[in-house]
Amino acid sequence: MKYLEKVEKICKINSFTQNKKGVDEVGNQMKIWLEKIGFETIIYERENLGNHLLFKSAKTSGSKILLLGHNDTVFPISAFDTYTSDDEYIYGPGVCDMKGGNIVALEALNNIFDSNKQINNIDFFLVSDEETGSDDSKFLTLELAKDYDYCFVFEAAGANLEVVTARKGVGTYTITINGNAAHAGTSYLKGINANLEASYKLQELTKLTNLELGTTVNVGKINGGIGANTISPKCEMLLEIRYKLNSEKIRLLEALDTITNTSYVKGTTSSIDGLIQRDVMEENQKQLDFIKKLETITNTNIPTEHRGGVSDANHVASCGVITLDGFGPFGDGDHTVKERASISSFKQRIDMMTKILKKHQENNRF
Repeated sequence: MKYLEKVEKICKINSFTQNKKGVDEVGNQMKIWLEKIGFETIIYERENLGNHLLFKSAKTSGSKILLLGHNDTVFPISAFDTYTSDDEYIYGPGVCDMKGGNIVALEALNNIFDSNKQINNIDFFLVSDEETGSDDSKFLTLELAKDYDYCFVFEAAGANLEVVTARKGVGTYTITINGNAAHAGTSYLKGINANLEASYKLQELTKLTNLELGTTVNVGKINGGIGANTISPKCEMLLEIRYKLNSEKIRLLEALDTITNTSYVKGTTSSIDGLIQRDVMEENQKQLDFIKKLETITNTNIPTEHRGGVSDANHVASCGVITLDGFGPFGDGDHTVKERASISSFKQRIDMMTKILKKHQENNRF
């Protein structure tokens, strides 16, 4: 299982998103491995982030595949830098999120190259800022996605080796409320309390949650006021929306606008700033039909699941590309010092992806 040695090699390199040197070191190692099997590397250089890397194969007629991963992890230098193993699991930063998944993709490509001595119509894109929201790379991903028919994303598999067919959309917003400061003892009636306005908005925002539809609105932070003896002149509310349906996104955005522009406390004014970071990835019939083909190709059942968390699969799916996520190994404890990945799931995932890509290479289509 030499592929586990590769996982160990890159997991021992700290690639915290803000550690450009480490992220680029991981990317350079992936570059060495992929160029050995014929890939051309396009480097999207960044000054303060790790470089984004697109590995391109030769192109012929037929359908085009994008493999998608990220090189960064959430752990600052010295926060979590050990790599260990036992009979069932490997443990370390990125073993499942998602350096382990990147190695699954690499090994499947190695297997195809060993068989055919060439690879056509399959590209591999590795970004450097996924863990902080892909704020830089998402524009590249959205532009590149237009060139592909299928996308496989190598985030961790589900507990029963599910692939992911749906992910929630997510947006983050700040509502800024302006009131009027006044002495709370001598001039109480002259004040306009921005904090009080926030309390009304908080209740209205919370009412937008619809758990039956998978919609949540969370006001995670409120910051306002000067002191106990001053009517608050300003308050900021930091909130997140998550949704499973595009129709819910529309409802939420309209409601945010209404709540922001409604003055529950006379004299307050408010503004909102923010964006949808990743749009919703909704399950669709094309995905399900494609999975049936993959089950025939691999001669195995491929279970599916929906996830509340987001990934760069959201971006590609929003472009209409048939997108499936969760092709990495099964793991858990990601974003904690207990992160681990199942050793047996690596073999399953590598074997499955090898069969899928081998079938595609026969005629450059499924």
